[in-house]
Amino acid sequence: VQLVESGGGSVQAGGSLRLSCAASGYTYSGYCLGWFRQAPGKEREGVAVIESDGTTTYLDSVKGRFTISQDNAKTTVYLQMNSLKAEDTAMYYCAADRRRSLGCATKLGRPAVWNSWGQGTQVTVSS
Repeated sequence: VQLVESGGGSVQAGGSLRLSCAASGYTYSGYCLGWFRQAPGKEREGVAVIESDGTTTYLDSVKGRFTISQDNAKTTVYLQMNSLKAEDTAMYYCAADRRRSLGCATKLGRPAVWNSWGQGTQVTVSS
C-alpha cells in the first residue's frame, strides 16, 4: 500500500485546512484508512478513521471540528479540519491496514498495529 499526504501548512487558530492522502495498492473492502498525528515530544495518536463501509470514528478532542471522508473511487482520503487550535499542531500521517479482528475503531487507538504509513505533512496552528 502506498500513501502520499498533502495539504498541510500554517494557519491561525480558528482557521481551516484540508489534508489529502492518495492511496493505492490496497483492496477497498476490509480496510481501515486513518489519520494520525504526532507532536514533538508526544506519542503518535489516532485522529480519525474511516472503514470501507463509510463508518467513521474520531478522537474525542476533534469531534465536531474534523471530518474524515473518502472520494467515490476510494483512491483519496481527506481530513477536513475546522476551528483549528494551537494544540492541533503536529505532523499528520495517513495510515492503512486491514480491518481484521480488531476493527477500525479499536485500531485508531493503537498506532503500532498499522502496517502502512505515509511520509507525513506538517500542520502548524498559531494562536
